[in-house]
Amino acid sequence: MSAPKKSKTYHFHDGWEQQQLMVKPRLQNINATIASFKISHLIAKKSKPFTEGEFVKDCFLESAGNLFEGFENKKEILAAFQGVQLSRNTVVRRIEKIAGDVTEQLLEDVSNCVAFSLQIDESTDARDLAQFLVFIRMVFEDFSIKEELLGMFSLKERTTGHEIFSSFHSFVTKCNLPLYRLVSVTTDGAKAMTGKNNGFLALCRQHEDFPDFFSYHCIIHQQVLASKRLNTKTVMDIAFKIANSVHGKSLQRRLFSLTLDEGEAEMILHTDVRWLSRHKFLQMFRNLLDEIRSFLKETGDDKPELDDEEWLCDLAFLADFTGELSDMNLEIQGKNKSIGDMMSTVSSYQNRFELQMADLGNNTFDHFPNIQDHLGQYPKFVFRNEKYVTEICSVLQEFENRFCDFKKIETVVVYLSYPFKVELDVKKIAAAISDNFSLDKPSVENEILTLKNDIFLKARAEQESFWKLVSRDKFPNLRRCSEAVHSCFGSTYLCESAFSNTKLTKSTQRSSITDEHLQDSLRLALTQYSPNFKKLVDEMRAQTSH
Repeated sequence: MSAPKKSKTYHFHDGWEQQQLMVKPRLQNINATIASFKISHLIAKKSKPFTEGEFVKDCFLESAGNLFEGFENKKEILAAFQGVQLSRNTVVRRIEKIAGDVTEQLLEDVSNCVAFSLQIDESTDARDLAQFLVFIRMVFEDFSIKEELLGMFSLKERTTGHEIFSSFHSFVTKCNLPLYRLVSVTTDGAKAMTGKNNGFLALCRQHEDFPDFFSYHCIIHQQVLASKRLNTKTVMDIAFKIANSVHGKSLQRRLFSLTLDEGEAEMILHTDVRWLSRHKFLQMFRNLLDEIRSFLKETGDDKPELDDEEWLCDLAFLADFTGELSDMNLEIQGKNKSIGDMMSTVSSYQNRFELQMADLGNNTFDHFPNIQDHLGQYPKFVFRNEKYVTEICSVLQEFENRFCDFKKIETVVVYLSYPFKVELDVKKIAAAISDNFSLDKPSVENEILTLKNDIFLKARAEQESFWKLVSRDKFPNLRRCSEAVHSCFGSTYLCESAFSNTKLTKSTQRSSITDEHLQDSLRLALTQYSPNFKKLVDEMRAQTSH
């Protein structure tokens, strides 16, 4: 190789090495920033304090020396860990940025959806401040569904209908929510929400920004309120008093071990939505009756109820029937439950309760294993079935009263589920659709008849994506109706479950967290969206370069 060529080659290698020396630190900084974003994201998702980032970094550095002992690049690894910024202020900024990115994705979906519904519920935080969570359920052109936390707002003073509406209206205005696509609003049924003239829903309907929408109370709240008609107070009070007298012992821990996830037995008595968790306690109490009697006998603390056959039969009945209510509660919980799913479950359990009531009337105990066991233990006990038949009957009547909201759209939901039913009452169905969704009745009637005779669609009636196949041009009213019903929530379960995240994030130790930071943390803890970390880092670099 000639001298000039060698010189050029050396210059090339020198330049390339210098370039690599410049690129490597820049790449390390980018990777460290991405790592910082990802760790901050996890901190928010797990409802951890913002100071947790410093703890995570300390754990990294403390363990890295041992983990990477003998590695040739140990120093580089330690330097990489050291370069990840996780101070409290940095974590806060990262969470703000990530929440902003997720919010952008959400608002883009809101603008693209064809219909949406809202669910709103209230709770109090660690400082007794009223917190309102608003979830949105969106339906898209392809009938896909997304459920997300739209946001939250707080009321520092009174929680009247006017105060709630004022804060909510400001909130949706700030979100630039396309209210003309709103289909329904689900609430917890509190008076401030449902008051005829000054309730939150009434004020929404009176305001020009809001379209015609229908509303109903949350199914879970309805079920709890209906099932509370069951007379459990005497049995529950005595059972809890006895259980609490077994203090400081492993027996008590076993009694309460299955009550609540948090192990807070007191919550069973004072929290309505957790009311049905009492079943677990009642069943465990009954299973441990012999051990409880033995323990109380040893301590000289006799409880006459534990030898009262009538009281023990009441306990057995409640353990059985609250088990049915608890099973129903589990079925109607969860994300992505449509109003049709919920209505089907409620109707199914109402029929089951009617069957069980008839069985009890005939002294048949197939659905009451605890009663059957009780009668086996006390063969001379005179079982009065009318007492328990009356209890179930009262619960059924309460269900009828409280679930009447859903009767308004039952005809519509059934039709959308079975559009090719042999005998269709076209007039009745069209009236229900036009009344609930403000559609032209004659046009709806024509579309129902046209659809009924569409051979192509009839052949695909069993497909899960059936309504996706229905042409918007040919069936504009039925398509719009189907989209609207698909957007409806069946419960405020999302709100209820989100409040547990709220209590973790804004605990008594973190009661000073701002509403903005609380909302950011909740959004990341509850969202289904994936943050675009690369985009966030690129935006930071672009801002720094200016």
